[in-house]
Amino acid sequence: MAAETDKEIQLVVITGMSGAGKSVAMQSLEDLGYFCIDNLPPVFLSKLAELLEQSGGKLRKAALVTDLRGREFFSTLFESLDTLEKHHNIHYQILFLDAADQVLVRRYKETRRRHPLSPEGSPMDGIRLERNLLEEIKGRAHQIIDTSQLKPAQLKEKIVSRFARTDQNRLAITFQSFGFKYGIPIDADLVFDVRFLPNPHYVESLKPRTGLDADVYDYVMKWEETRKFLEKMTDMLSFLLPHYQREGKTSLVVGIGCTGGKHRSVSIAEYLNRHFQDHEQTRATHRDIEKSG
Repeated sequence: MAAETDKEIQLVVITGMSGAGKSVAMQSLEDLGYFCIDNLPPVFLSKLAELLEQSGGKLRKAALVTDLRGREFFSTLFESLDTLEKHHNIHYQILFLDAADQVLVRRYKETRRRHPLSPEGSPMDGIRLERNLLEEIKGRAHQIIDTSQLKPAQLKEKIVSRFARTDQNRLAITFQSFGFKYGIPIDADLVFDVRFLPNPHYVESLKPRTGLDADVYDYVMKWEETRKFLEKMTDMLSFLLPHYQREGKTSLVVGIGCTGGKHRSVSIAEYLNRHFQDHEQTRATHRDIEKSG
């Protein structure tokens, strides 16, 4: 088994909306030692697979960007991906980068670039067409990252956290707190709502603080319903994690949501991170902790 694992080749297929950060994703993977190719027509995927296998072990990790710049070839993507199934030592993942329409429009206006599908029209016309054309590939994606609220450095951090695997037998888990008032994270695999727990927001001394502060954390943890919830949740995750690993999942994003994303969800995410860190590769992130209101 160890020999077979050593021979496995990791291939990341990067695709998604124009302007969503595919170039940053590719550069991030390149920094991690991936052999990267930009705008490879999908019809050449099988040739790339042969190249990787014939590299004599020199190329164990590769990434490619394929998008609608090569739309005359893009329709062959699924057929080309299916051919990879014949290469049993190549494990591929589809990474789809997305962003809200208004964010994509703003990025096009800031860079003064034209949308590739609407060179003579408005960016919104191209975005609508592209979103429709990419609907199926997004449905088949193994990982989706919404870059709407991410700066390039933050996107790079996400890429590194998901693909810089020091131990291939461990599942990389991100416990991400968020506020429902700002929307559910698009890249969350599991979402838990902790708005039923007593809210520190209504305690005057705790309101301006966050779940990273000991007094807020202790307040959230002192309730019987919190203890019961965590007991049931950790039991469920302990059951799920080995099954996810067996199916080949390498990363898992667990969203923990409260109203504003500053108190209850932060405390719960921190607890879960500490609870599982001895058994898995874990981290806690807090999307909305700095937001006010």
